[in-house]
Amino acid sequence: MTRAKEILLVTGLSGAGKSTVLKTLEDLGWETVDNLPLRLLDRLLGTPLSESTESDSPLAVGIGARTRDFDPESIVKRIKKLQAEHGYDIGTLFLDCSGAELERRYAETRRRHPLALDRPASDGIARERELLAPLRRWANRLIDTTDLSSNELAQQVRATFGGDGLGEPTLSVMSFGFARGVPRNADLVFDMRFLRNPHWDEKLRPGTGLDAGVAAYVAADPAYDDAMKQIEDLLLLLLPRYRAEGKAYVTIAFGCTGGRHRSVHVTERVAKRLRDAGFSPTVTHRDLGAAPQDSLEGAPRTGLG
Repeated sequence: MTRAKEILLVTGLSGAGKSTVLKTLEDLGWETVDNLPLRLLDRLLGTPLSESTESDSPLAVGIGARTRDFDPESIVKRIKKLQAEHGYDIGTLFLDCSGAELERRYAETRRRHPLALDRPASDGIARERELLAPLRRWANRLIDTTDLSSNELAQQVRATFGGDGLGEPTLSVMSFGFARGVPRNADLVFDMRFLRNPHWDEKLRPGTGLDAGVAAYVAADPAYDDAMKQIEDLLLLLLPRYRAEGKAYVTIAFGCTGGRHRSVHVTERVAKRLRDAGFSPTVTHRDLGAAPQDSLEGAPRTGLG
């Protein structure tokens, strides 16, 4: 038997942050829909979700005063019926906010309250608060956004609903050659040209950082162990922070001169370390297929003179 996927109704006072919540949930991998007419919402919730879609993604539905034929009492009754008859996992998130803060937000954005188009925003806020009372009482999750910025609200949503792998950034680890330019989309760039260069060993030059001999040569550099440990520790510190901030894509780029030896080996090593730590990086070697060229590598340093 296929388990019905999770559904979350997102509602609350206009201006309390429903758009921010839905956008954040969408970034986390949820399917989202806003202000769906109630007759369509009723049809959606009345269809067995395991049959209505092949997607396993949870579903978030935004409803509020702007929703056509909005009727909080009938929505609560419908949710109770679906839970009783089908055991659906339907949660309700209510976004609350103080009247004074909502008035400030409407004044700041110069938008009109949907329930007070020709009156002060305070009138619409009071009317909407009374209208939404049944949903607020019914909701099993409540967030008061009075003292939250949009970013703080998004962080709270990610912390609450970002489990089971949802919201993980798309992580890429790549190698490249500085001689052919720095990748434009790189978030973190590490220059590995301080390591000794296998290009200047005639036996190793035709190989790449994927070869054991080249890898051993690079790893034998006196600075290698300490540098790699510090780089990997830094990445393990930063990546969870990027996730908490909702960053969708993180690209880590390791460069050497030609992009065939040092950067390739380091990229493979770091990707393995990240996998061991529970991440799922995609590995790319941008310049691995490029032919080795002495003119790109520069002359080997033989001394200080």
